[in-house]
Amino acid sequence: MATYVIIIVGIAFLFDFINGFHDSANAIATVVGTRVLKPLYAVGWAAIFNFAAAFVVGTAVARTIGVGMIDVAVVTPSVVLGGLLGAIIWNLITWYFGLPSSSSHALIGGYAGAAVARAGFEAIIPSGWTNTLLFIVLSPIIGMILGFTLMVLTYWLFHRVPAGKVDRIFRHGQLVSSALFSLSHGANDAQKTMGIIVGLLVATQGEFAHATGPLRHLYLPSADHIPLWVEMIAYIAISLGTLFGGWRIIHTMGNRITRLKPVGGFAAEAGGALSILLATTFGIPVSTTHTITGSIVGAGMAHRVTSVRWSIATRIVWAWLLTIPAAALFAAVAYWILAALVHA
Repeated sequence: MATYVIIIVGIAFLFDFINGFHDSANAIATVVGTRVLKPLYAVGWAAIFNFAAAFVVGTAVARTIGVGMIDVAVVTPSVVLGGLLGAIIWNLITWYFGLPSSSSHALIGGYAGAAVARAGFEAIIPSGWTNTLLFIVLSPIIGMILGFTLMVLTYWLFHRVPAGKVDRIFRHGQLVSSALFSLSHGANDAQKTMGIIVGLLVATQGEFAHATGPLRHLYLPSADHIPLWVEMIAYIAISLGTLFGGWRIIHTMGNRITRLKPVGGFAAEAGGALSILLATTFGIPVSTTHTITGSIVGAGMAHRVTSVRWSIATRIVWAWLLTIPAAALFAAVAYWILAALVHA
């Protein structure tokens, strides 16, 4: 059992890496699309601030995922592994087709799907899902409103400034807004993996109550405290994933939804970052993908509604709607296979 748990913890960190790989587009698509930074420099910039979030934010989101959404009494190692596999499969499918789906919702959908496959819908804690489901709708809308508002405000403040000078100012401004968005991305998304690992360790605490040596670090009697090693490895994994980048999705986010200049990139990144940091403060696991997409659309609409390629945006929305049920289905199948092979 102990070996199985260790393997699952490793796979959780692998998911965190894939999350960074998949969602790097969210943090750097606009700064690459506006040609403020070359892709290689952009992913390095984003990775630095992904990791910096470890020293800035708390762990409220991790606690929500760990014990607030699924009844820990039904959690087993196979439930956690099934959930992770469902999320990873869906992430890789959407990455292949260049769709910026939500790694966050893939994870919670997978976790729920595996838990329901084991114990039915009684495994779900309804109150823990209220804010998350609400923010599936609210996060892109808030991002859109903030992106639009910041863009309009910027137009009003700089309308007498020559366009070339505005462009130069916001090329520097985008470095700040991109860093802020990367910080918010690391803050919210790395905590989701922490929450999954915490749920696993709390559910299997009996295995490690009397452990000695390195295994003693796997003993976790409650989710009130997130072990430092879990935090650090989660942030390192998501940062490394960001370094490798998801170039297919970067192309969709940075160029195909709408064409942005540096001022638009600044408005989109700043609006998205503010939305995510607000949710993170209240422990709500939101989708950074949903939020930045909404912000990009809002910034584009401020220039001209027709500048937004609504067919691409509609395709992305379909990917959002499918993510939780698709990841849940993959996870349920993975759990049934694991349960037949491993009695844990």
